[in-house]
Amino acid sequence: METLLLNERETPKGQLVSVCDADVLGEEFENDEVSLTVDPEFYDGDPADEGTVVQSLANCTVANLVGTSAVALAVEHGFIEEENVLDLGGTRHAQLLWL
Repeated sequence: METLLLNERETPKGQLVSVCDADVLGEEFENDEVSLTVDPEFYDGDPADEGTVVQSLANCTVANLVGTSAVALAVEHGFIEEENVLDLGGTRHAQLLWL
């Protein structure tokens, strides 16, 4: 599995988590409708293993995920449904919001 970067922040509305594949950090992706910059100020974080990412997703309020491995992990563990994943010209992106 690709190296994953995990960033956790406390906000007034709960914990915000960003997870990305290390190799997409700083990259830009787009399809016909959406563009995404994997901004290091938002997505750069500590290297994390699968268990740490799963625990963080289980405890967050909101999560942003970018990269094939990061999104696949969220889908595999039931946090994201496959039909809600965006394909962006070479990578994948999903958002999670617990209501």
